[in-house]
Amino acid sequence: MKYWAPLLSGALFAIGLALAGMTLPRKVIGFLDFAGDWDPSLALVMVGAIPVYAAVYWWSRSRLDGPAAGNVLSLPAPAAIDGRLLLGSTIFGVGWGLAGYCPGPAFVSAAGGIAPAALFSLAMMLGFWATRTIDGRLKRTALGASSLR
Repeated sequence: MKYWAPLLSGALFAIGLALAGMTLPRKVIGFLDFAGDWDPSLALVMVGAIPVYAAVYWWSRSRLDGPAAGNVLSLPAPAAIDGRLLLGSTIFGVGWGLAGYCPGPAFVSAAGGIAPAALFSLAMMLGFWATRTIDGRLKRTALGASSLR
């Protein structure tokens, strides 16, 4: 089975998100509410995840030639920090703070039948599609304009 590593990783990630409470918007918003009733428990989850990740990372570096799912997943090359990155990061952060969901927990909650998470996931996917569509049109327009020079 070609996709076993991504499938197993995704399932394990979903279980971890649910157990940590990251699928509960009130918990996420409580974590982001520094001025009010701050809930530091998600920080503890992140701090607990660091040594687990580090151990698996160092183990895999000594045992594997490359990413286990390298033939399945293709990641874009790192880009410079620019206006698009800053705008996208801002939109992501505002959406996360207002909704209490980021992509992973939203998909897990939507799969569990939580209607607001399904709506959030749908809106997020429409945003991805709109961004890709607009970006593609802008690039084609720029290429067309540069060929006229």
